[in-house]
Amino acid sequence: MRDIGQNINKAKKRIELLCGTKLLIKVNEGRGKTSCFTGIIEDMYPSLFTFRTDSGELKTFSYSDVLTKSVKFFKNGER
Repeated sequence: MRDIGQNINKAKKRIELLCGTKLLIKVNEGRGKTSCFTGIIEDMYPSLFTFRTDSGELKTFSYSDVLTKSVKFFKNGER
């Protein structure tokens, strides 16, 4: 049986490494809809993290969004 807590901790560590780095994120909004945003990961909390877009908008995502691949990170130039 998988240890879900360990996977969440790994996701947190990966996100912590990306904190402050300019990123492109691709968000799966369901029913075939996706959105892309550029910006930086601003803060990390026990259950979620915040992403500040280049336009100044603040987006909030949970670590489980990363595990389920609803949120994907790309560094500049990747995709």
